[in-house]
Amino acid sequence: MEIKAVILAAGKGTRMKSNTPKVLHKIFEKPLLGYVLDNVKNIVNESFVIVGHHAEEVTEYVQKEYKNAKTVLQTPQLGTGHAVSMVCPSLENFDGQVIILCGDTPLITEDTLKKFIDYHNSNNSDLTVMSTIFENPANYGRIIREKDNSLKCIVEEKDATPEQKAVKEVNAGIYCLNWNKIKQAFCQLTSNNAQGEYYLTDIIEWGKKNNLNVNAYIMENNEEIYGINSRSNLATATKLMNKRKLNKLMDNGVTIVDPDSTWISEDTEIGADTTIYPATYIEGKNKIGNNCKIGPCAHLRGDVEIADNCKIGNFVEVKKAKIDHNTNAGHLSYIGDCEIGSNVNIGAGTITANYNPLTKVKSKTVLKNDVKIGSNTVLVAPVEVEEGTNVGAGSVITKNLPSWALAITRAPLRIIENWVRK
Repeated sequence: MEIKAVILAAGKGTRMKSNTPKVLHKIFEKPLLGYVLDNVKNIVNESFVIVGHHAEEVTEYVQKEYKNAKTVLQTPQLGTGHAVSMVCPSLENFDGQVIILCGDTPLITEDTLKKFIDYHNSNNSDLTVMSTIFENPANYGRIIREKDNSLKCIVEEKDATPEQKAVKEVNAGIYCLNWNKIKQAFCQLTSNNAQGEYYLTDIIEWGKKNNLNVNAYIMENNEEIYGINSRSNLATATKLMNKRKLNKLMDNGVTIVDPDSTWISEDTEIGADTTIYPATYIEGKNKIGNNCKIGPCAHLRGDVEIADNCKIGNFVEVKKAKIDHNTNAGHLSYIGDCEIGSNVNIGAGTITANYNPLTKVKSKTVLKNDVKIGSNTVLVAPVEVEEGTNVGAGSVITKNLPSWALAITRAPLRIIENWVRK
């Protein structure tokens, strides 16, 4: 059955106190909305992102990064139920399933969403709500079940009785709908509440009145529904995501010397027997091979591919670079917009000068196999160094170099005796 996603991303995020829309705030340089879209892209045929606050910015991001997603404008913003109703014209003839998620929950995983949909199908549900268990469920809507364990209703805490407040199962804010059976609900929701809004949770009561099969699926890890409403939430989510990633890497044979000071993005792949030393920060999308040594105090900024048996050492920054096997960059270097061969040694203090501040163009540096770059060298891109060539320490390279050559731009040494005394 065809599945589509609706992602709620229209909110202002007032508590972020930011000119950036909440869903475009970043963890490891990737927007919150990007995590949600990435975790549904292998499940759904198409995603609809509901936009409102700073709609142009959110739309630009979605259009640039996601081919199977489109944005739908909600104006004015009249609640979550109203937000979903914005896709009704686009789904008028759709006969499949719709999953509804929030754009500010970056910790949700593809695996959990697949289990959720499997539960929905195996129970022949028309509407399934994702729930989870909290020992302290304060501020969450409570899941109230029928005697047969199907979902009866969701009660917001402010409306809950003492008995209902004692319930630890809460609404996780993710829904799976058989669209043809539920779509009429969005034409019949009312806004008879203090906020004058149309609530998505009201579709449960609608489904019960229309004798539909309504259920709740309990997710395993309640951390996955952690929502971002403040900078503090953003920091907490980053720590949770990082801890999850580090544990997964260690389970797969990667040594993390000090997990407390190491930060690695979800989109980074690392091979077995690689060691990540303390105070290393890896953001963006990267692929690191087997038996590598990264850090301490290294910074990988994304779009980095490192083959097996490489070393990226102390205070080395790497960005948008492809590095072949058995290559070392040990100390205090910047490697940006590069293609580097195998068995290359990059001396301390080497800089690939990839950016022209006048033209604002970034250019590429290419180092072929077996190249040796002496310490304190500047490679002014665009530049290519052919196989086997050595560059003397302290050189500034502005031209392509032939293979097996020695290149030196060092000024002659002058010694003026007794200069200090005079």
